[in-house]
Amino acid sequence: MDEHRAGPRRSEHARLAVLTAAAELLAERGYEHLTIEAIARRAGVGKQTIYRWWSSRAGILAEALLEGLIFRHELAVRDTGDLRHDLSEWMTRVAEVLGAPEGRVLFRSLLAAATEDAAVGELMHRQLSADGGVRARVVAHADPRLPADEIGDAIAGWLVLRALTGTASSPEAIRALVGTLVPG
Repeated sequence: MDEHRAGPRRSEHARLAVLTAAAELLAERGYEHLTIEAIARRAGVGKQTIYRWWSSRAGILAEALLEGLIFRHELAVRDTGDLRHDLSEWMTRVAEVLGAPEGRVLFRSLLAAATEDAAVGELMHRQLSADGGVRARVVAHADPRLPADEIGDAIAGWLVLRALTGTASSPEAIRALVGTLVPG
């Protein structure tokens, strides 16, 4: 995950093979059966290659998620021209993902990865700003009065808190939050 590390640069081909293998194996077997050995075998790389670049399987999954290899459709923020609708619709999809068994596993994996490696947390935060992310969608709305970073952080924090506590994210609660953050 550390883009500034000293030493040899990792092969982009090997990186993508590892991320793809991890995403496929997660979908096929679930997190509890996901091993570094299986990822290495599927990717056609040695375990040492994986351990050289990632500290854990959670770190691999975090990067795979942020590269759009896991839940790509569910995590993209659409642009219909109605910012409040788009954010509410996105939050509903994310809440559904986090409420499903595989989503809960993935969330725990990402949380563990961010706890183990600050770079994972930073990557997750940057992804909210990337094309297709919450911040990018708020900026595309072109209202300079809207604090895009703060809106992205508030939405992410709300979703994380709900996921941590197992609190359901009702459509009414989502609309209320979005209405507070994006006056209309």
